[in-house]
This record gives sequence, structure tokens and C-alpha cells, in this order.
Amino acid sequence: MASKPADATATGGVVHDGGEAEVYRSEMTPLQKHVAFFDRNKDGIIYPSETYEGFRAIGAGVLLSAVSAVFINGGLGPKTIPENTKTGLKLPIYVKNIHKGKHGSDSGVYDENGRFVPEKFEEIFKKHAHTRPDALTGKELKELLQANREPKDFKGWLGGFTEWKVLYYLCKDKDGFLHKDTVRAVYDGSLFAKMEQERQSAKKK
Repeated sequence: MASKPADATATGGVVHDGGEAEVYRSEMTPLQKHVAFFDRNKDGIIYPSETYEGFRAIGAGVLLSAVSAVFINGGLGPKTIPENTKTGLKLPIYVKNIHKGKHGSDSGVYDENGRFVPEKFEEIFKKHAHTRPDALTGKELKELLQANREPKDFKGWLGGFTEWKVLYYLCKDKDGFLHKDTVRAVYDGSLFAKMEQERQSAKKK
């Protein structure tokens, strides 16, 4: 389990006797479920060390995991910090407020409250899956990213590019296809746990 600062739960909301943050005791949005995998001790706060650990758990290399931890926590963290909460340079991401970290130039599959929008998800494949109706090639992914770009939204461009390229790198099949059911599992929050379990099972063989 990743180590955390001693005051990690002090400003992260209510943590119950069972050790889980309050956000996990109520109905979560798909976006909260999407990031919850990286909250390795389920206290409601994701630190860079946990983001790194999560990426390593799903098969990312040391360099990619380290860069992702800095990029993701540095980009999302400040937007999710509760008002009047001091965190110093710890770069925490608060799971409860993850919807505040949404960047522009995205697919719109999550709405402003972090809820899943089925129509937007289907739109990805209707518009950009030219080779196969249920998968994206690297070229089609590039087309998707370009179509999502909002004028002069450089941070949004970078955010979208990084998220999709990492997903493609880790999850494409041997023929270079990123499958629809894989992308769907990213959005509903189930993919990362499945990837970790599969890696653990493979190690035991």
C-alpha cells in the first residue's frame, strides 16, 4: 500500500471506522469510479505516489507511471482541493470533487457532474470507427482527438491527447485496435481493476 502523509485524511472528508472515505459509502458517479482505482487506501484522496502505484499495477513502465503521476496530479489536483484546504506541494486529488477537474476538448462522455452520457459515448464510434464499428485504430484515435479540440484550449488538447494515447498504448490489441468494450470499461471504472487482477493472475502461473 502506498504511504501517505500523516495528515492525509485530515482534510479529505469524513473517514469511517472501516477506513473508507465517505465518498465510497454513497452512490458514486462514473467519473468518481473511474479515478477511485488510484486511491489505493480508499481515504478519498489520491496522492502522486498512489497514481504511480496504480499505473504500475496495470502494466505501465516506471517512466510512464512517474510522468503520469506528475502530470495527472499536477493538472487535476488543484482543481479538486476543497476551499480553505492547505495541501502544500503534495498534489492531492480529491475523489469527491473530481468532476471539477474535467478539462476542455474532451469527448463529453462525462457531463459536468461526472455522469456518463451514453449518446456521447456512441458518438465516438459512429463518427470515428471507420475500419471496424466496434474499435478504433491509432489513425482514427488521432482523428477523434482533432475533432474534440476547442480553439486555443492547449491544456485541454494536452489532457485529451495524454489520456487517450496512454489508453491506446496499454490496451490496444495485437492488430492495433482499441476495442469499444475496453473504452466503455474505462468510463464505468471497471477496466483498471480488471487489468490489475489479470496481471496478478498471470504472475501466479
